[in-house]
Amino acid sequence: MAELHRIDLNWTGRPRSIAAGLIQSNGQVALIDPGPASTLETLRGALLTRGLQVSHLNAILLTHIHMDHAGATGTLVRENPGLAVYVHEKGAPHMANPAKLAASAKRLYGDHLQRLFGDFLPVPAENLRPLAGGESVAIGAHKLDVLYTPGHASHHVTYFDAREGIACVGDTAGIRIEGHSYLMPATPPPDIDLEVWETSLGKILERSPARLFLTHFGFVNDPAEHIARYREALHGWGAIIGILLRAYGEEGAPAAFVEQMSDEIRRSVSPADAEHYLFNGGLELSWAGLARYWRKQSAAPAPSA
Repeated sequence: MAELHRIDLNWTGRPRSIAAGLIQSNGQVALIDPGPASTLETLRGALLTRGLQVSHLNAILLTHIHMDHAGATGTLVRENPGLAVYVHEKGAPHMANPAKLAASAKRLYGDHLQRLFGDFLPVPAENLRPLAGGESVAIGAHKLDVLYTPGHASHHVTYFDAREGIACVGDTAGIRIEGHSYLMPATPPPDIDLEVWETSLGKILERSPARLFLTHFGFVNDPAEHIARYREALHGWGAIIGILLRAYGEEGAPAAFVEQMSDEIRRSVSPADAEHYLFNGGLELSWAGLARYWRKQSAAPAPSA
């Protein structure tokens, strides 16, 4: 019987920041979201503790193509040319040619990009297995159902293991350190869509998962309660940004949002955990994603009567 194992990639030397998932079944080995290339040595070390090497991998399953989830994929395929890479069909072209994705990341992270994420190498087209949602991916005797779950990203999928009741949700259910109660949204640009996100969270709940597996970070053992609280937090942040945009405009609203959310985090958790959430949560990026969402809403034509 297969089991999903959490691998702490120790991103930038910080535990509990990025988790990869490892599945072994009937001699088949797969990774769910291998993380960025900057954590490859940690990933290799974790595989070795289980008697595995990159050459033993059969598949990589990507929830979406953001660099903290998918950045190491091209390097792993270069080391193991037989790897199958499962990714949503909207993300597949960017895995084959990541130039646009890398340029966008460069604008967001500037000179910190290489240190944070490392290289983003292309994946040959013949290794890609584009998904639309509704498929099942077999890893040995293990089956993962693919749910199309946009909202965080237009190319986001969730992998659901009905036998174990685990939903590997990537960033669809936000950021929450395993064993902790505090959670926060993850809303970077450019694809944030709160209405579509609602539908995706509903799809996950329809499967009645026993646990969620979050990339940031680890297992959640109260899925229904977590998603209810996450919905509240997500729409709360959206409402706050709408209010701040009206009150302060484009110039003053970003700093006001970061200050308000930073204060909330520091009131909610210990100082050490607050620093952790602030580093990993990327409040400036969450601001940018939700502000872009509001601009799209404002520009959309009013529905006809």
